[in-house]
Amino acid sequence: MYTSYMSDDVPEPLTISEAREQLASVIDRARSEHRPVFLSRRGRRVAAIIDADDLDRLLDLAEDMADVRAAAAARAEMVETGATPIPWDEVKAELGL
Repeated sequence: MYTSYMSDDVPEPLTISEAREQLASVIDRARSEHRPVFLSRRGRRVAAIIDADDLDRLLDLAEDMADVRAAAAARAEMVETGATPIPWDEVKAELGL
């Protein structure tokens, strides 16, 4: 699913007026092709219509990436400060888990 968004074969965006006139088919296209349909205003891309399930997956991926970056930053900070990790059992006990 995600790799299809990365393709170089991106169709020209529809104007907002065109999308308004054919909204049902634009939505069907986004859902069936699993690719965003871009909308333009005055020649500039301003929005996209995307399948809701695809959006959920992309948001989950973005959240996972944010977690990965936060963990990497925490590890780098530990290296810089010489801090040692807190054992998981200690963390659970402190949180009452």
